[in-house]
Amino acid sequence: MIDFFKIKAISLDLDDTLWPVWPTIGRAEETLAAWLAQKAPQTVALCAIPGYQRQIREAMPALRPDLGNDLSALRREAIRVLLQRAGEDPNLAEPAFEVFFEARQKVIFFDDAMPALDFLKSKYPMVALSNGNADVHKVGLGNYFVAAFNPINLGVSKPDAKMFHVGAQDLGVLPEEVLHIGDDPHLDVLAAQRAGMQSVWINRDEKPWTHDTHPAPFTVMGLKQLCEAWPA
Repeated sequence: MIDFFKIKAISLDLDDTLWPVWPTIGRAEETLAAWLAQKAPQTVALCAIPGYQRQIREAMPALRPDLGNDLSALRREAIRVLLQRAGEDPNLAEPAFEVFFEARQKVIFFDDAMPALDFLKSKYPMVALSNGNADVHKVGLGNYFVAAFNPINLGVSKPDAKMFHVGAQDLGVLPEEVLHIGDDPHLDVLAAQRAGMQSVWINRDEKPWTHDTHPAPFTVMGLKQLCEAWPA
């Protein structure tokens, strides 16, 4: 159970906690493909080979270990490699990525996301902690968060405790006074606990808890259920 009376601040995951991420990425990739069809048609043809584009993206961390977990930089470099292999101008990678990145910010929130954010903001200061490259200002949530951290601006990603501790520090509280909310059992729930925080698992798909820690963490099917669990 959560000790609600210890909570002084909230840290919150973004992708798959406030909106479904893969439909968002899918729409962004479609937007990018339409742009490339006008600017780099040979690259579009290369991307049409089944699995080819995914193969390039998955190879990028090994090809560019200097980029770490910066998903924006890795995506930009993957586009550059595709352009080069198609025999087209690799300098198009930058504007191509910007097309993708802007479309990636056009998220469709879960129905319970905005009411939950309003509820939580009325009670506590909040920070966003994400391994993705969503921009809280571009998605329209900048006024909800004191700060937002990701591998781009912090240099580390979850489950590294540094991300959780920096979030707590920015909120001006101790780690044990933070409740972290997220959908990933390893990157959010267990990692936050190991960083000294309380955590809650947003388990929208009712997946079983398969990790060694028992009992299972405080679990809800959505943010609405979490808000309803708060003491009056």
